[in-house]
Amino acid sequence: MKKIKYGLIGFGGIAENRIAKEGFACDRSRFLPLKKAELAGACDLNPERRKAAEALGLKWYDSVDDLLADKEIEAVFIATGNSSHVPLALRAFAAGKHVFSEKPMATKEEDALKAIETAEKCGLSYTVDHMMVYNAFNKKAARLTQSGKLGTVNDCCFHMECITGNSKGWRCANPAEMGGPIGDMGSHCFYMAEFITGKKITQVAASFLPKLMPINAEDGAYIAFFFEDGTRGSVKVAFSEPRGGMKSTISNLGYEIYGSSAVLRSYGTMFQLSGHEDEIVRQRLEIDRFDGKVKSVRPGKIQNIYQSIIENHAASISRGTPLNCRDGYHNFLLCKAAYQSAENGGKIISIKE
Repeated sequence: MKKIKYGLIGFGGIAENRIAKEGFACDRSRFLPLKKAELAGACDLNPERRKAAEALGLKWYDSVDDLLADKEIEAVFIATGNSSHVPLALRAFAAGKHVFSEKPMATKEEDALKAIETAEKCGLSYTVDHMMVYNAFNKKAARLTQSGKLGTVNDCCFHMECITGNSKGWRCANPAEMGGPIGDMGSHCFYMAEFITGKKITQVAASFLPKLMPINAEDGAYIAFFFEDGTRGSVKVAFSEPRGGMKSTISNLGYEIYGSSAVLRSYGTMFQLSGHEDEIVRQRLEIDRFDGKVKSVRPGKIQNIYQSIIENHAASISRGTPLNCRDGYHNFLLCKAAYQSAENGGKIISIKE
């Protein structure tokens, strides 16, 4: 089967270590090659990143234009600052390339709609990196929740809190980039809440956390959300909370699903990990029953979350059934509504699509 050849636009630390080494299996000491996709090359504004890319066997392009002009490249993975996602996607569509974008897909609603409409008009596959739905622990949590194993669920809490190690980076410097905790972490929490419960979020209310850090973006936020059936949940995200250290921080990235007969708790599953044995933190999923018993839940087969979502995008190209990024648009609207609510005293914002 012919593999779809990708070019990676943006080759920072996450792009190198998570997208290239892990997602496209360029780290052959840990992963076998993908079946449907292959990373062929990369480019970055910083020419000093060339050495790292070539060390992985990737072709280096001096510019985005050079990468897009290569006829062998069929799709691009956009791993740049948030405000550049749509402009780069539009350039890729114009060059006939399929697009896989980091989240959030855009920073402005009109840009998001334009990108979606362009992709559909061109018949190109367009998706966003909601990779945590491929985590085996999270998939098990969704099955348990939606099958009624917890009883009637009336609340849930998703949290991603840490202390940022790069307070001068682009995520913290410009609020318009939506790179603060709401756009960076809240986006994950929103799509995961919908994935695990099987319900759509239709309203959001939020408040910023106290301002403790010398950054331009928000330090964090508490977000209440409401599903289409009227039940609710919450999100807590922050760049300002140490949580003891790296390992304890990662293990705390998770959720609680509150049912009438049990609570489902996850540890470390709201992160970039897949559940591999050699990862820095062991992920856990537990059912806390009201009879006092706590049961550890084992997931199904562990699949790398980045590889799974990349293979899904590549398969859509091979099948001729392009993805439309409507889920990415909905997720962007939720993040936008959270910012709007927090800037207006916690007002409840309804999502209109």
